[in-house]
Amino acid sequence: PPQTAAKGGQKPQEPPSRAPVHYRVYRSPAFPGLPGMGLPFMGGGGDGDEEGEVAALERRLRSAALPAEADEVATRELKRLRRMSPMHSEYSTLIDYLEWIADLPWNKSTPERLSVAAARAQLDDDHYAMSKVKGRILESLAVCQLRGDTKGSIMCMLGPPGIGKTSLGKSIAAALGRDFYRVSLGGVHSEAEVRGHRRTYVGALPGLILQAMKKCGSNNAVIMLDEIDKLGRNSLNGDPSSALLEVLDPEQNQAFRDHFLALPFNLSRVLFIATANEIEGIPRPLRDRMELIEMHGYTVEEKIQIARRHLLKKQQEVHGLPPGTLTVSDEILDTLISGYTREAGVRELERQIAALCRSAAAKLIAQREGADETTDTADDHHAPANAPAANSAANLGPAMSPMPIGYDELVEALGPPKFDAERDVVARLQKPGTALGLAWMPFGGEVLFVEAEVMRGKGQVQLTGQLGDVMQESAKAALSWIRAHAAELHLSLLDDEESLLSKRDVHIHFPAGAISKDGPSAGVTITTALVSALTGRLVRADTAMTGEVTLRGVVLPVGGVKEKVIAAHRTGVRRIILPEQNKKDLREMPQTVKDEVTFIFASNVRQVLDAALMPESGTQPEPSTADGPEPTGLEDSHPHQPATI
Repeated sequence: PPQTAAKGGQKPQEPPSRAPVHYRVYRSPAFPGLPGMGLPFMGGGGDGDEEGEVAALERRLRSAALPAEADEVATRELKRLRRMSPMHSEYSTLIDYLEWIADLPWNKSTPERLSVAAARAQLDDDHYAMSKVKGRILESLAVCQLRGDTKGSIMCMLGPPGIGKTSLGKSIAAALGRDFYRVSLGGVHSEAEVRGHRRTYVGALPGLILQAMKKCGSNNAVIMLDEIDKLGRNSLNGDPSSALLEVLDPEQNQAFRDHFLALPFNLSRVLFIATANEIEGIPRPLRDRMELIEMHGYTVEEKIQIARRHLLKKQQEVHGLPPGTLTVSDEILDTLISGYTREAGVRELERQIAALCRSAAAKLIAQREGADETTDTADDHHAPANAPAANSAANLGPAMSPMPIGYDELVEALGPPKFDAERDVVARLQKPGTALGLAWMPFGGEVLFVEAEVMRGKGQVQLTGQLGDVMQESAKAALSWIRAHAAELHLSLLDDEESLLSKRDVHIHFPAGAISKDGPSAGVTITTALVSALTGRLVRADTAMTGEVTLRGVVLPVGGVKEKVIAAHRTGVRRIILPEQNKKDLREMPQTVKDEVTFIFASNVRQVLDAALMPESGTQPEPSTADGPEPTGLEDSHPHQPATI
């Protein structure tokens, strides 16, 4: 407005100063949502500067006990923030950056329990068996006690699914008194998901590792890198497995730099536990940075104890049944495991127990509703008209009594048994030319039938069953050895040598053709099946075998012996032929398996044939006539997983 004219010699009156327009808008009492005060980031709003967002953020940064480099960066960025207008495009980005620095546990740690006895009790209470993994954790704990340093380590639990790798990680964290966080790596296909995005990108965030540290709130947490073998490969956005190299290297992770923060963060006190189903899916540089702990499938006896100690209690609680409602004997649990499941872990077993609980719950409710109807009919004649209705939750009928589960109840709830492995093996080995081998799969071991048929022809060899190159070479080597030793095997007495070499076709078939098969340990099984077909001698139905054969007849050692032996034991096989050099693998075998299985060690093919083939007049025992469908072996378990022989 124009200045007022001076009167009586007085100086002209100055117009009242006004704040800038944008400041008046933000300080206006009528600003939507903020009556009577300015925005929290504006100085002078509310009760003063201390109530502003910048001041609160500064207090959080001061209390975070930042390292020297992080404190220097935070101080510099905070000064920039004070000079920056809230309308600036970088304002919110800078706020997020400083909040992440303030929230990370730079020097926060949880008090740990370093008692080996308490940790052992916790692990034994949560998990049955798994002595190798438990022993490794207790060893680490003992070292921490002696050193007084809780520096983390990197372990990788390798084994089939359903055996409790993830839940074991939670138990380890509980035993150590640390925070636990699970990072699922399945399908992670970008390097930025591990190391974070740079701040130049819109919506940038730190990677999965620092997000886990923020949620845990301590720098000595237990972080599980689940399904590390299923990281995305061949991505255009960088290799995530390469981004994990720094995280899982004990010599480098004390100064891990995320792309978002661009500051060193100490991960050396974190206990990293990775899980994987297959070792082939882990790149070799990443595999070299972890300590592999192989975990194998459970035996039938171990599954019985797991079902009795954990699964029955859990499923009864889930289905609303009081503890002890279902009473199941060890014999019925054995029938349930052998006849309705074929797996290395216990997931399918838990589903079958859940089906039993649902059946029991339905019967229980039917009984209660019938009792309630009878009670209501009787009370209608005696109850007064104005009597309040009884609480249905408190009047549920008669008291719950234990419900024993026998074979009839098992069949009624689950149907007839799906698998009858012992009957199946005997039935399929009633004719010459069939042998029982052992295979390794990502989900544990499996038994594998090998069938051979000899017919008149032109000396051709036919291989079927979706076999890999290595297995095809094993079959050709076995046939060459048989041809070279025809006289020793008395094959020349059956026909002239020329007819054997040039006028016979050989067909070798591996059932379950939908599953790809490859590996170097089927040589002895193929040789036994061929000799059985050529001589007419049966292969013993209680015998399984594994091992590779050279052209000189030497039996070479193989891998995956423990998984294969457990699978054979689960199938009912009680004689197993192994290479001589695999005798050392018996040290890791469960004692119950060693007590029930007879192991025969062979160094050459002649020893294998002598142990596997029946005498010429020998006959197999008659198969059982129990009801139930005939399973087809390997194809009944995991129809799309490759088998390694």
